[in-house]
Amino acid sequence: MHATNDFVRQITRRHFFGQTGLGLGTAALTSLLARDGMPLGGTLPGVPLGGALPGVPHFAPKAKRAIWLFMAGAPSQIDTFDYKPKLRELFDTDLPESIRKGQRLTTMTSGQKRFPIAPSIYDFKQYDNGGDGAYISELLPYTAQMVKDIAIVRSVYTEAINHDPAITFIATGREQPGRPSLGSWLSYGLGSENQDLPGFAVMTPTWTGRKEAQALYNRLWGAGMLASKHAGVALRSQGDPVLFLKNPDGVDAASRRRMLDSLRRMNARQQEQVGDPEIQNRIAQYELAYRMQSSVPELTDLSGEPASTAEMYGPDANKPGTFAASCVLARRMIERGVRFVQMFHRGWDQHFNLTGDLPKQCRDIDQPAWALVQDLKQRGLLDETLVIWSGEFGRTAYCQGKLTRKNYGRDHHPRCFSMWMAGGGIQGGQVYGQTDDFSYNIVDQPVHVRDLNATILHCLGIDHERLTIPHQGLDVRLTGVEPARVVRELLV
Repeated sequence: MHATNDFVRQITRRHFFGQTGLGLGTAALTSLLARDGMPLGGTLPGVPLGGALPGVPHFAPKAKRAIWLFMAGAPSQIDTFDYKPKLRELFDTDLPESIRKGQRLTTMTSGQKRFPIAPSIYDFKQYDNGGDGAYISELLPYTAQMVKDIAIVRSVYTEAINHDPAITFIATGREQPGRPSLGSWLSYGLGSENQDLPGFAVMTPTWTGRKEAQALYNRLWGAGMLASKHAGVALRSQGDPVLFLKNPDGVDAASRRRMLDSLRRMNARQQEQVGDPEIQNRIAQYELAYRMQSSVPELTDLSGEPASTAEMYGPDANKPGTFAASCVLARRMIERGVRFVQMFHRGWDQHFNLTGDLPKQCRDIDQPAWALVQDLKQRGLLDETLVIWSGEFGRTAYCQGKLTRKNYGRDHHPRCFSMWMAGGGIQGGQVYGQTDDFSYNIVDQPVHVRDLNATILHCLGIDHERLTIPHQGLDVRLTGVEPARVVRELLV
């Protein structure tokens, strides 16, 4: 009888409770493996690279890999990409109720007696993008240089009004925790291109703006109900990139190899007895960790990069843990076949002191993000690499707290926000979507976050309705059961 049938047949009362314990312990598996020096991801030795699901990709992809530059905390679209000059005439007047339309408010502004309009103090300039021209804030001079490479979308929207559900929604397709992240879906569907590095890597670089930042949870790059090997591997911004990757004192590589061989034989015997696929995943994770002992140090050693790299990415490129250094690592990972790289740059939550903190945040990311796109292009990698820049929602046109001519703050705003995309599958040089004169409501070409995820999957050759996994009686997918569309106007 097949092992999986044996597994079902052997469900005794004792075995049932034993398996229940294993199920409850899945959430702790990450920390267990980290303690033992075994990060997630990878494939078994001797198994051909790839591991894609049969029939995936569903059609010829434009992009083979993707990088998501995530601005955690929600950048103000009014101060970056959504130019609203008429607001200057309305400084400190109340936002009309005909515009707000009874929108629910966060507890941070629901008690305000007024909702005074706060126009951006920053100048915008229109740049030739080969189309109608794109308005970019003076805070992003490097981004402005690549308007022909990027598609700016000014009409993204979401339903979540607070950070954690909003960032969980855009990362996993659902506001509630527990679903697989986009990178995990890509690992599950497309497999890996590099046997020695994880297929899905995550970085959380440092930032220089507001120090109090929203927390990030590893469920944002978790695998949910997918096999644990599809979860993202987080590379640390300080110290060793991956904890416990080095052998302890007194343990050499040969000893580590013998230990893993013995452990694999024991796990294999357990696999034969119960047919639990998670055992196979655990074997794969330990083996990947062994290979990462040589591949990760080589990846993160930037000493071999030419001086031109630092010149391109900016003065922080040689400072470990910065956004610039992380962008260099992202390019190096893409060169080595890592399927999906996601960076969470924190500190974009400008409720107060926007003019003090937002310029610092923009300086952190502007030149490195531009350099990443240009670097990929000059190496012939941009056409097969999708690059995404976004936050989780937008910011209000009205001020939170005290409003002055020189400073203001903005509350959360889910009804519209701006982002950009470049590279594989995306037609650069366009501005898509339009908001009203207050950057408050979308008036043309709305893009829900589900539409965004469907479009990203499409660029990688995946039909978002067909990439599913059965779970609790449902065929779970990234875009959920609600309607979602591929935004084909953005595509090449």
